[in-house]
Amino acid sequence: MNRHTNFILLNLIFLCLYLDAEKWVPDLGNGMYKNPIVFADYSDPDVVKVGDDFYMTASSFNCVPALPILHSKDLVNWTLINHAIQQFQDPAFNRPQHGKGVWAPAIRYHNGEFYIYYGDPDRGIYMLKTENPSGRWSDPVLVKKAYGNIDPCPLWDDDGRVYLVHAFAHSRAGVKSLLQVNELSSDGTKILDKGIVVFDGHQDHPTIEGPKFIKRNGYYYIFAPAGGVSSGWQTVLRSGNIYGPYEDRIVMAQGSTPINGPHQGAYLELDTGECWFVHFQDRDAYGRIVHLQPVHWKDDWPIIGVDEDGDGKGEPVLSHKKPDVGSTISIQIPQTTDEFNISTLGLQWQWHANQQQQWYSLDETKGKIRLYAQPLSIESNLWEAPFLLLQKFPAPEFTVTASLQLHSQGSEKAGLIIMGRSYAYIAITTIDRRPHVIQSVCYDADQGESENLVSKVPVQSDALFLSVAVKKGAVCSFQYSLDGTHYHSIGQSFSARPGKWIGAKAGIFASAPKENFSNGFAEVDLFSID
Repeated sequence: MNRHTNFILLNLIFLCLYLDAEKWVPDLGNGMYKNPIVFADYSDPDVVKVGDDFYMTASSFNCVPALPILHSKDLVNWTLINHAIQQFQDPAFNRPQHGKGVWAPAIRYHNGEFYIYYGDPDRGIYMLKTENPSGRWSDPVLVKKAYGNIDPCPLWDDDGRVYLVHAFAHSRAGVKSLLQVNELSSDGTKILDKGIVVFDGHQDHPTIEGPKFIKRNGYYYIFAPAGGVSSGWQTVLRSGNIYGPYEDRIVMAQGSTPINGPHQGAYLELDTGECWFVHFQDRDAYGRIVHLQPVHWKDDWPIIGVDEDGDGKGEPVLSHKKPDVGSTISIQIPQTTDEFNISTLGLQWQWHANQQQQWYSLDETKGKIRLYAQPLSIESNLWEAPFLLLQKFPAPEFTVTASLQLHSQGSEKAGLIIMGRSYAYIAITTIDRRPHVIQSVCYDADQGESENLVSKVPVQSDALFLSVAVKKGAVCSFQYSLDGTHYHSIGQSFSARPGKWIGAKAGIFASAPKENFSNGFAEVDLFSID
C-alpha cells in the first residue's frame, strides 16, 4: 500500500474511535492522542504558552460566567480553572442576550501579565488582564467603541509599538471579509488611529475573520479562517510590513477527513521546536469542539496537519503523537459531574444571563443545591429564562442523571433540561395535589413557540432520579426512577439543537407560573454525567 492509502486507512480506524467513544478522553495513554482534544463547545479557542503551562480561552457569548480559562501542561489534557468575567457590567445582560456578548477572544502574555482582548459586536473591543489567570481579572476596558468590530488580536512589536488586528460582523457593520489593523497605546487600552484595512478576502477568502497576529523570522503573519464556520478553511497571510501588502495561502482544509471547517485558533511554539495549532470544528448540537494539529514550516509558510500530496495545504489529523513537553502528564478532562459538596458552584456551570443570588443556595442543605422556583416572564417557553443552570455537552454519547426532590407550594416544576433553540425536559410537578413526572418539548423556542406536554405519569414520591441519555447525533431519550436503579422511559425522543452560536446544553431548573407564583423550591444532590 502506498503512503496515501495508509493515511486513509489510519483516518478510518480513528474515525471509528471518534464516532463511538462513550467517554471522551483524548489522551490514549501510549504517547498518542486523538482529536478532538476537548469534545465540548469551546468556540473560537485561543491558547498562550507561559513557561510550562498552557492557558486557553474561548467565546462564551451571553453565557455567565464568561470567558472560560482552561489549563493544560501538554495541550491534550485540559481542566477548567476560572472564568475571566464573573458578571457582565451592562445590566442588559440581566436578561438573556442570546448570541451577543463575548465573541472570539485572544489571550496573550506580555511583561508578566495575561491579556485577553475580545469583541462585543454591539459595543466594541474590550481588554482585561491579570497576573494570575486562575485569580481575579480586571474589569473589561473598552479599547475601541465600534459597532460590528469583532475578533481582535494584539501584537507587541519589537520596537515597543502595539497593534491590533480585527474583523467585521456583517450583521452590525454592514461589511465583512475585511481585516483591519489599528495601532494601540503602549498600555493597550485605547486605539491611536482610525485603522487601515490590510486584507480584502471577498475574492478568494470570503468571510475571512478570527485573525491571530504573530511575528516570526521577520514576517508578520495573520492566521485567519475563511469560507464559513462549517465549511471553511484556514488561511495564513504574510507580509514584511505590518500594514501589508499581505500574501495569502490556504494552509489547512478538510480534504478527505471528517473534520469539516477546520479553522480559527491558536498557533504555538514549544521549547523543543515543535509547532502546534489549536482550532475548532462545528459539530452542530455539540457546538464547536476543539482539535490539535501539528504544524510544519516550509519556506516561511506553515502547513497545518499533514500534507500527503505535497501541495502545501494540510489536512487535519485524527490521531497523532502527543506534543513533546519533556514529561508525562496525567490524564485530565474538563469537569462535568457535580455533587454540590462545596459552597461555590462548579466551574462547569453557566447561566444564560447575569446570575442572581436569589436563584439558588449551596448552604441551606449540606451536599445539595437548592433551586428556588423562579417566575416565568414569558409563559410560552424557557428561551428567555435567565435562571437555567447549564453546562456543555462533553462527548458524542453520554448520560445525565440528576437526583432531585421538589418541595412544592403550588404549581412549581423542577427538572433536567436539554436546552437550545429547541429544548426538552423531564420534570417533577404537582397535578391535582399529587406528584407527577412529566416530559415536555418546545420546538423553535427562539421563535416564540409554546411548550408541548408530551407525557405525564403520577408517581408516589416528589423525590426522583431523572435521566437523559444522549446518543449519536445528539438524540435524547428521557427516563425516571424512584430508587436510582430501575428506570422507566417517558415521552418521546428529542434531537437536540444548538443555541445562538453555542452548542446545546444540559442542566437543571426550577420554575413557576408568574400568575401563580409561590415559594417552592427543588433540591439536587447529584448531577452526574457518565
